[in-house]
Amino acid sequence: MSYSRGRDFLFCNLCGTMLAVPSTEYAQCPLCKTKQNIKHIKGKEISYTISAEDIRRELGIDLIEEQKVQLSKVNKTCEKCGHGEATFYTRQMRSADEGQTTFYTCTRCGHQFQEN
Repeated sequence: MSYSRGRDFLFCNLCGTMLAVPSTEYAQCPLCKTKQNIKHIKGKEISYTISAEDIRRELGIDLIEEQKVQLSKVNKTCEKCGHGEATFYTRQMRSADEGQTTFYTCTRCGHQFQEN
């Protein structure tokens, strides 16, 4: 099989719709009904890689847990156990003209608290 980086042969030359293959002799555009000889498609193989980052970006998913792996430590007293060290990250939760919200996690007990 020949390898092709371009995916143009999978789409209609006129309208750009993905081709259907209703026959062993031709591929047809389901929208504008134009036909292409199957010889242009037959034997071609497409390969591409999608990363987890690409999927998250496409779906609009923001994983806070991944960001917590690289958090900075600060001297902040835990509200629950009184320990003096916590990790933190910040988020813009309100409009841009207001300050960020800081989220803390106690390094001893894991209690989470925030400061606006």
